[in-house]
Amino acid sequence: MPLGTLDRTPPPFFKQGPSALSKLVVFSALALFLMVADLRFRITVPIRTAVAAVLYPVQWLVLQPVQAVSAAGGYFTSLHAAQAGEADALKRLAEQAERSLQLEQITLENQRLRELLAMRERTGNSATGAQVLYDAADPYSRKVVIDRGQTHGVEAGSPVIDESGVLGQITRVYPLVSEVTLLIDRDQAIPVLNTRTGVRSVAYGQPSTAGDGLELRYTLASADIAQGDLLTTSGVDGVYPAGLPVARVTSVERQAESSFARIRCEPLARINGTLHVLVLRPAAAAQPPSPWAAQPQPVAAPPAGTATPGRSSAP
Repeated sequence: MPLGTLDRTPPPFFKQGPSALSKLVVFSALALFLMVADLRFRITVPIRTAVAAVLYPVQWLVLQPVQAVSAAGGYFTSLHAAQAGEADALKRLAEQAERSLQLEQITLENQRLRELLAMRERTGNSATGAQVLYDAADPYSRKVVIDRGQTHGVEAGSPVIDESGVLGQITRVYPLVSEVTLLIDRDQAIPVLNTRTGVRSVAYGQPSTAGDGLELRYTLASADIAQGDLLTTSGVDGVYPAGLPVARVTSVERQAESSFARIRCEPLARINGTLHVLVLRPAAAAQPPSPWAAQPQPVAAPPAGTATPGRSSAP
């Protein structure tokens, strides 16, 4: 390249233009003008709207990760709170269910105790309240143990009742506890009275795999007895007071080859699961002594010619 064609003028060290002070004044005036114009004429509102519409997708896209992280944190926080609330609700529900069961049990127990007190007033006999502790250890007998014994004035042979009727009889007495043989035991028998016909009979315990109950033995097939008849104590044995509910007839089987009917009865007392009972005094002990026994027996006159003690015979 020829040397003459080269530009030998050096470039200026600083570009020439308006000074910084003049630029400051111009831009300050422009800013002030725009502020006054925007305040008076609202000339920047369309510009702001257009800019906001253009930048909205960018803003939405930029905020998505932030919102996702915030939503995830809120989800886990709410999940933990929901799980904690559920556990608390289940715990309170279990406590309320337990209280409800206790309330139902207490209500049922109070109702049975009221019925037991009503039964005590109906008998008109002195009674001792007792609680059933456990069943006897003998699996071939129907016996329970109560928390009253000799120290509480319990006597052997005393009848035991619950709120529904006769439960059994005291057969063994210990210092602090007593053993009650239930009516359904095979060795138990109780005189009963049919309230509908007034016929007396004896009910025997009849334990069986089909269901424990009572049986009226030696009842003629022609006897007037029907299903549903109520049997109460007759009081002829001197043990059970008269009028206590005992059982209800459930079935009457009359066979042509037998002179006696087979009669099954269901005890009215709660044989299984009873908790509170009353121990009555035997009917013979509760009855007043006979006035005839208090009168002195007449003394037979001595035969003629026999000397009376304290007197001398005539010559």
